[in-house]
Amino acid sequence: MYKQLFFPLGFLLVCLLTGCATSKKTTTRRSVSPPPSQPTTKLPETPKRITRINRLDAKQKKIISTARSFAGTPYRWGGTTRGGMDCSGLLMISFQEAGINLPRTSAEQSKFGRLVSIRELRPGDLVFFATKRKNSRKVTHAGLVTEVRGKNNIQFIHASTKLGVVESNIFSDYYRRAFVKARRPF
Repeated sequence: MYKQLFFPLGFLLVCLLTGCATSKKTTTRRSVSPPPSQPTTKLPETPKRITRINRLDAKQKKIISTARSFAGTPYRWGGTTRGGMDCSGLLMISFQEAGINLPRTSAEQSKFGRLVSIRELRPGDLVFFATKRKNSRKVTHAGLVTEVRGKNNIQFIHASTKLGVVESNIFSDYYRRAFVKARRPF
């Protein structure tokens, strides 16, 4: 009985193994090099984008990378976790990772460090906005500058009430009008 069962299985196995080996065509590719009389020309390499974050110290890099790790986290007033976070909580947690104790609220954070103008901004700076009333200059929102890409393109990360933790351009119409001040914590 075993011979009747194993013989067909063995035969089938041999056919499959030899069939695969014999049906495969092997091709050999040769690399073609230019004749020695013709000089080879090398195409110019594409320049890599250089960002100013490379010029930052270890603490600044740590703060920015920590803040970016929260990208997509939903907004939650008073939140300081990946489950939900507000703007000042994002800054406080990011700075804590670098060993710096930042105050909890955006109003208190707006007094931390030295005042800088919007034209002097660089990665690691704190930016503050008045988003509640048109004529009010009371700080209600905060962010962290992540990249300076040009005169009118300064990216900052913050916790937006509608979008959660995102990066935006400070020169967008909304944030440019709401901008109050910037501070350099280092």
